[in-house]
Amino acid sequence: MVDRVASAVPRVDRMGDAALLVTLGEDLDLGANAWAHRIAEGLLLDRRTDGGLGRPVPGHASVLGPFDPEAGPEDEGRRLLAEVMAATAASAARPDGPLHHIGVSYGGVDGPDLPEVAARTGLSEGEVVRRHAGVEYRVLVLGFVPGFPYLAEVPKVLDLPRRATPRIRVPAGSVAIAGRQTGIYPFATPGGWHLLGRTDAPLWDPRRDPPTLLVPGDRVRFIPG
Repeated sequence: MVDRVASAVPRVDRMGDAALLVTLGEDLDLGANAWAHRIAEGLLLDRRTDGGLGRPVPGHASVLGPFDPEAGPEDEGRRLLAEVMAATAASAARPDGPLHHIGVSYGGVDGPDLPEVAARTGLSEGEVVRRHAGVEYRVLVLGFVPGFPYLAEVPKVLDLPRRATPRIRVPAGSVAIAGRQTGIYPFATPGGWHLLGRTDAPLWDPRRDPPTLLVPGDRVRFIPG
């Protein structure tokens, strides 16, 4: 997958009294996401104690750098961030991760929102499935609950806002869409995305190393079945 170029001028802002936030671009700018992970990796390789930076947390198009005000001045942390950002800006794109083929049972009790999505998009249910499964997605970040992958990006015609009323319980393995992203619920949790189907893929297993099936940079294709 080809990275896009980050569309916004990077900036570093103070977040509370113990963190710096690097903002690189729009939420679903794939180039900004790849750069965020390169910066995080660079910080992990060059964590100088005088900067006081802790373990970085990459986001969709940002990196959170916790720091200890007692370990060093904020200016040192900003200087380290600036150096790593400069060093990674022109570096090669992160290589694509492995491609995962994930089987999905679309519609019916497994995908109760498929009829509504079809009606709102003007597509048949079969065409919604074809469009959703016809894209190779990239894992941008993991979050919300352990192992939940935020995948980008869905075809434009399937770009729908979250449900007006979230569900109290979404079954584990549910494959869902919201906005320009699709995701998979590893556990039964509350959720407000549109449920298209369900998979038996084990997204989270604490006995596995790593415990997550998917990691940022991995690629996913859904296989109707």
